[in-house]
Amino acid sequence: MDTEIFLLNISGQDKPGLTSSLTAVLSEYDAKILDIGQANIHNTLSLGILFQIKSGKKSAAVLKDLLFKSYELGIKAKFTPITLDDYENWVSLQGKDRYIVTLLGDKLTAKHISEVTKVISEKNLNIDAIKRLTGRASLIKEEDYPRACIQLSIRGVIHNKSEFTSRFMQISSDLNLDIAFQEDNIFRRNRRLVCFDMDSTLIQTEVIDELAELAGVGEQVKAITESAMQGEIDFQESFKQRMLLLKGLSEEVLEEVAINLPITKGTRRLIGTLKSYGFKTAILSGGFTYFGKYLQKELGIDYVYANELEIKDGVLTGGYIGEIVDGNKKAEYLKEIAQKEGIHINQTIAVGDGANDLPMLNLAGLGIAFHAKPKVKDNAQSSISSIGLDGVLYLLGYHDRHIDLMD
Repeated sequence: MDTEIFLLNISGQDKPGLTSSLTAVLSEYDAKILDIGQANIHNTLSLGILFQIKSGKKSAAVLKDLLFKSYELGIKAKFTPITLDDYENWVSLQGKDRYIVTLLGDKLTAKHISEVTKVISEKNLNIDAIKRLTGRASLIKEEDYPRACIQLSIRGVIHNKSEFTSRFMQISSDLNLDIAFQEDNIFRRNRRLVCFDMDSTLIQTEVIDELAELAGVGEQVKAITESAMQGEIDFQESFKQRMLLLKGLSEEVLEEVAINLPITKGTRRLIGTLKSYGFKTAILSGGFTYFGKYLQKELGIDYVYANELEIKDGVLTGGYIGEIVDGNKKAEYLKEIAQKEGIHINQTIAVGDGANDLPMLNLAGLGIAFHAKPKVKDNAQSSISSIGLDGVLYLLGYHDRHIDLMD
């Protein structure tokens, strides 16, 4: 039996019962719904319904009744005939690869969106959906913590992903915008373990530098720390050098530093939300267990792996106990925790800022460079530099309404 396909586009003031009323008309004519989508911006509705109907009197009657119903509801209706060939071509696109592009910053401008979507268009990719993940911002009240995020769902074949992402990295640098690119697969939607570096990630300081200041060797230790973070010298060697400089520091100083640790903005919001959704969390740090365990108790972290300070007679000896936790060791611990929890490696996330975080950032299903050094940003899958640590939640696709507002 001959049939016709129509796309019904509805626009106008949103009100309860619109979708129900329109589909009720379609049901009277035994119409088959092939696709349906709806968006609402500032109480203005945009609704699309793709439907199939028998040719002849039925198709003419249903269009007439839909127009009457639309007039009655105070909305505009537009009909577009769709050929069978066009429909089948559209259906064939379902097999194309899907990706998620997330735009994140303290604000989003038309320039930001224009430049990113231009790259997508030049690669002949389709944007299937655009979703705002942050709440609506007031134009009168100044925000204490401004942030804006939208998520683009795109589809198509990307022949050179590195060239594609390098374009995004350039836009990110030029326009002060975070752009994350991910494959939209089953793993992205089922992340279960998040591993964090501690110093300059969960906390806004390098603890070893603070200890060095109190020991009177601040400048020497800072110079070694910076060189290690930039990847200029081996982490293990830098760690040994710095530890020796701390020899003789009183254990009482550790407690004083711990209770005054500056927790990164957005951390409590992030960890609280992750816990409420059943994620496992871990600190994998080249810093010290003394401070990692303090944060574990303070934030409710599940695992802590860091370096153990050697203390004798209430003072630091300048030595350490056990293996040094360097970049490779962090990656090993990530893998170990995932195996223990029965979590696929592609369901893991790693977040860090320094060169010694790169092994775990590259191993995890999603590696995020957080306010990181240039070398780290250039070699990580994604980065966040514009807002706090809770930006991780937007890369996971969470909307503000899903997030525990804890900060």
